[in-house]
Amino acid sequence: MKNKLATISESVKSAGRVLVVDDHQQARESVADVLRHGGHFVRCMASAIEALRLLETECFDVIITDLQMPGMTGLEFVRQLHQRPHGAQILMVTAHATVASAVEAMRHGVLDYIEKPFDLDRLEQFVARALNHGRLLDQAPSIGSSASHSASMIGGSPQMKALRQRIAQVAATSETVLIIGESGTGKELVARSLHAASTRVERPLISLNCPVLSAQLMESELFGHERGAFTGADQARTGRFELADRGTILLDEISEIDLALQAKLLRVLQERAFERVGSSETIAVDVRVLATTNRNLREEIAAGRFREDLYYRLAVVPLTVPPLRERRDDVPELVRHFLKQTAKRLNKPPCELQPAAQQLLVDYHWPGNVRELENIVTRACVLNLGDPIAASDICDWLVVGGNNRPTVAHASVHSSPQCDDAETLPSGISLQAMERRLIEATLERFNGHRAQTAQALGIGLRTLSGKLREYGYAPRSKPLAKAG
Repeated sequence: MKNKLATISESVKSAGRVLVVDDHQQARESVADVLRHGGHFVRCMASAIEALRLLETECFDVIITDLQMPGMTGLEFVRQLHQRPHGAQILMVTAHATVASAVEAMRHGVLDYIEKPFDLDRLEQFVARALNHGRLLDQAPSIGSSASHSASMIGGSPQMKALRQRIAQVAATSETVLIIGESGTGKELVARSLHAASTRVERPLISLNCPVLSAQLMESELFGHERGAFTGADQARTGRFELADRGTILLDEISEIDLALQAKLLRVLQERAFERVGSSETIAVDVRVLATTNRNLREEIAAGRFREDLYYRLAVVPLTVPPLRERRDDVPELVRHFLKQTAKRLNKPPCELQPAAQQLLVDYHWPGNVRELENIVTRACVLNLGDPIAASDICDWLVVGGNNRPTVAHASVHSSPQCDDAETLPSGISLQAMERRLIEATLERFNGHRAQTAQALGIGLRTLSGKLREYGYAPRSKPLAKAG
């Protein structure tokens, strides 16, 4: 027993406050003993009613509750918790598991559903994951490469609650996950959330932005290469899969990978083994694969641009990140987040929005999703002179057209009671907005052909592709040839 407790203690990287609720004295004391040896602060309650009283004065990181208890069942307990702010991650333990009770528990915020009998080592893993998950949600504004990424998980809409719940369920496994969503919705943050709440959290999360590399460079980045494998390979290089061993690899916008390289990636997903470029030595790895895409991969398959067998290997667990226009109730909370965040950066009091301005943001169709919202709010704060931000202050910055995707420059501004229809270039439009409208109009003129659009604009094809990804839509110049 001492060896087991020592092993558990070594595995706990950070302790938390845990509340154990169980009417069986021996069961709750056994759980409490293991968790205390693991470094956690533990309180025990013999009933849900006592636990609710305790929660009025004390806070906990994790609550472990039995399902079958006299007086108030575990399900009724979590229903009560669901109606009050408590900030804890909930684990439910029972020897009487049913599908109905599991669904009900998850619906009311239970993170994990643990069947008795269970190994105490396993319980410690559940607690550690719950702590990681809770800290991830608390620290969401610091995760990701930009403010828009960090804010993408904010929101109390049914869509976001369902997404966070699905993340909590999937994170515990090592299955491959395909994260689907438009540009700016926060797919990268979902991936980081999955890794942070997984058992691989102590190992690295290695990411690769697929659209920015050529096919040859992509292969070298993924699998590494030996010295002399190709021109310019003056030394050996370790690939991303090798660096991610026992951790997680994130393949961002995987639809942009060349067809020939898709076949090699398929083999890695099947066998978890590969060879460096220029080597015949097979390297085995234990890697969890996460991939993101802003495209409909079934349409890409039909067009011959993506392998069907690779799709099924990637989409073991598909997660869809909802666009902002489908969760408009979250807009006010996101706006408050960005107002506070910008004020902190500018070292000034947070700006305020007039009700009409906030309503305008709620009603807008957000083709650029959370990233676009952050851009609008930040710009309004930077230019604000002290008065509450009015609808007229932000109206001209909103993308023209009322469809779900950006439209061309000659369309009128999205209709709103606070906005008058604008001319092609309304007064006060920013250089950034002018650039966007020019690119969109030129793209339509050449029927979505990237190369011709880039040539007409006098910019590089890669520069154009980057701009289009920022805007939330990136039509290809022409389909790739079908795989032989």
